[in-house]
Amino acid sequence: MKGSLTVLLCFAAGLIGGILYGNCPVWVGESSVWLLYLLMFLVGIGVGADPRLKEMLRSLRPRDLLYPVATIAGTLALTLIVAPLIPGINIGDSLAINSACGYYSLSSIVIPQMKSAEIGAAAAAELGAVALLANVLRELIALVGAPFIVRRFGPRAEISAAGVTSVDVCLPVIRRWCGDRYVAAAMLHGTLIDLSVPWMLAALTQS
Repeated sequence: MKGSLTVLLCFAAGLIGGILYGNCPVWVGESSVWLLYLLMFLVGIGVGADPRLKEMLRSLRPRDLLYPVATIAGTLALTLIVAPLIPGINIGDSLAINSACGYYSLSSIVIPQMKSAEIGAAAAAELGAVALLANVLRELIALVGAPFIVRRFGPRAEISAAGVTSVDVCLPVIRRWCGDRYVAAAMLHGTLIDLSVPWMLAALTQS
C-alpha cells in the first residue's frame, strides 16, 4: 500500500495547498497537463519496449468490447439504487453525473452549461461541483484502492473502477497491479468509454 498512500498524500498536499493559497497561477494548471503527457509518454515507452507487446495486442478478444458496456451499465444501475437515498439531487441528474465514469474535467463543465437555463446558474454550478467531486473520488479510489480491488475482485474490476481513466491516469497503476497483459484491454476500455461519455452526458442532462 506504500504507493497508494503516496498518491493519497500527494492529493491531500495539493488540496491543502489550493485551500491555503487560493487561486493557483496559470502555469500550475498548464504544468499539470504536461506532467500527464510526460506520464503517458513514459508508460508508452515502457509498453513499447516490452518484448511481449505483440502478445499483449493479440490477447485482445471481441469480448473485450463488452467490458466498457458492463462498466457503464453497472455504474448507471448502482446510481439508480443509491440516488433515491441522496437528498437534493434527482435521479436524472445523478445519472448524468455518474455517466461521466471518472471524466471529471468534462462533466464538471458540460453539466452546468446544459442545466443553467433550466435550474439557474447557481444550482447548475452546484451540480458541476458535485460532478467534479464524484468523478475525482472515483479516480482516487481506483488509484489508492488498486491493491485491494485486484486482490478481492480481480484485475477486470480495477479496470472497471478506473472508468475512463483506465486509458491515462490509472494506466500505470493498472499495469503495476494487474500486469502487462491487461494494458491493451485497459486502453481499449478507457478509449471506448471516453468516446461514449459526451453522448451520455448530453442525453442524460437533457432528460
